[in-house]
Amino acid sequence: MAKLKFEILTAERVVLAEDEVDAVVAPGVEGELAILPDHAPLITMLQIGELRIRKGGEERSLFVSGGFLEVHNNKVTILADVAERAEEIDVERAEAARRRAEERLKARPPDLDLARAEAALRRATYRLRIAEKYRRRRESPGGSA
Repeated sequence: MAKLKFEILTAERVVLAEDEVDAVVAPGVEGELAILPDHAPLITMLQIGELRIRKGGEERSLFVSGGFLEVHNNKVTILADVAERAEEIDVERAEAARRRAEERLKARPPDLDLARAEAALRRATYRLRIAEKYRRRRESPGGSA
């Protein structure tokens, strides 16, 4: 059976490159989308969320925020505004960002940019969720990240 090549890049670095990938599940702007081998060519925008890569019996999670996903000839390329592997997420920083965003949304100062504050809260929440999932996988017997 065919497999996928996968690459996720930001302006600063190659975040992850994998061959022999079974599936990629990404947060598209119109909802979550799954890419399997032999998928039709596609270009779509990404939103804030969790990107999952399935390879063999393992699943890896990454945080993504914005960018584009392209599928062509069994290769999935993601050009992301922000991308972090689960193990790279700074939990303390994400928790502080979540608290700040919640406080701003609760206080509603007159200069509040509501869309930016809500996006900051979504980014922090996804980072924390992905980091927690990674931690649980590592701690489970026989688990892998």
